[in-house]
Amino acid sequence: MTAMTGLSMARSMELQHASVRRASDLTDEQAGLGTDRLLPVLPELRELLPGRGLRRGSTIAVASTDAPGCGGTTSLLLALLSAASSAGSWCAVVGLPTLGMAAAAELGIALDRLALVPHPGPQWTTVVGALLDGFDVVVAAPNGPVAASVRQQLAARARQRGSVLVPFGGGWEGADVVLSPVQGMWLGLGRGHGRLRARELTVSARGRGAAGRPRQVTMWLPAPSGPAVPEPVIVSPPRPQPQAAGQSRGHLRVVQG
Repeated sequence: MTAMTGLSMARSMELQHASVRRASDLTDEQAGLGTDRLLPVLPELRELLPGRGLRRGSTIAVASTDAPGCGGTTSLLLALLSAASSAGSWCAVVGLPTLGMAAAAELGIALDRLALVPHPGPQWTTVVGALLDGFDVVVAAPNGPVAASVRQQLAARARQRGSVLVPFGGGWEGADVVLSPVQGMWLGLGRGHGRLRARELTVSARGRGAAGRPRQVTMWLPAPSGPAVPEPVIVSPPRPQPQAAGQSRGHLRVVQG
């Protein structure tokens, strides 16, 4: 599905709504859901969510962190979507023009069931509302503060349509659960050389109702066995290295700072 902008995306969704078969329209067996009508999440995230999944009609915010050197907010967002997407759900992301499709695919998101609206324009709430009508999970990344009335309207739309609204980046008062990375540590980088290969990320959850008790989990994003994280590198000319017969090895150096 190609990326679209502004009201054209909203209009297109209205016209195509009847032809889109949502995972919520499937049987429990087809959609891989239980009687609680939950969308699945990765095992590492289950302890952070009421019912151990994404409950239809809920608002699950992914907030940025102020912890120095932590990062990981976008990786956390993709991890939150990955299990539902790979199980057959349709997802949409509004307002994130720099979202990496390679990273999304590596985490298990089905790109053929992912709609992107990188630049929704001033009518972004109309776009998000239309997407909530036709998609299972809708990520909304506003570029500024959002009025309480708008937050309430979008949350009510998600409840009515059985979708999951995922505000991203800033504060979103009234969310059922707010997930945020609070501590992170990269592995793989030595003293001025090496490649970043894995990140240990601690994620916290706070919310209301059943999610009122603060919780934390520690997970790997990406995992040590996963693909290396691309970083700016300088490849120096090959130089002799001690090696066994029949083996060769190049030299790779990461420049920091």
